[in-house]
Amino acid sequence: MDYLITKWKIWYNSLDVNHDGTISMEDVEESRQKFTSLHHLAADQGKKVEKNFEEWWNKYIFRGKTGNISQDEFVDALKKQFSADKAKFVNEMTECFNTFFDVIDTNKDRSISEDEFLIAFKAYGHENVALDSKFFQAYNPIDGLVPLRKIVESWIQFVTSEDSSITDVVKNAFEAGV
Repeated sequence: MDYLITKWKIWYNSLDVNHDGTISMEDVEESRQKFTSLHHLAADQGKKVEKNFEEWWNKYIFRGKTGNISQDEFVDALKKQFSADKAKFVNEMTECFNTFFDVIDTNKDRSISEDEFLIAFKAYGHENVALDSKFFQAYNPIDGLVPLRKIVESWIQFVTSEDSSITDVVKNAFEAGV
């Protein structure tokens, strides 16, 4: 469980978009505004994406809670859910990342380009393009694209796998400074 807790803390920090030490609606607002702006989305598509972002945050991150979430609250909620029913937890995290990356895949081609990847990470406050590009390259893109499924599976592994002997692309990227 310690290995997972370490990764959940990394995940928490990755969601602190404005880097103020807590997850709040300010992080939601900043991420969705940056994302729609960086993608230059048309007004109607931008509104839909912003709505999807907010729904994702509310369902999977805030989990019905209002106000700020501390790292301890975030980790405790995940720990409780994981301990209660691991299979259910894995299913929820699968849904979480399927939903998240479906929103990120704005052209709906079921693959992620480096530009889409960099925009998503910039929207979440990770603005070191060199490190973000290195993270993308760790997926071994073919013709500049990574299948959406491959990225989703890496994030599911990141938040659900207790096996520290398995290479974790996401964990490695964040530990390298993403």
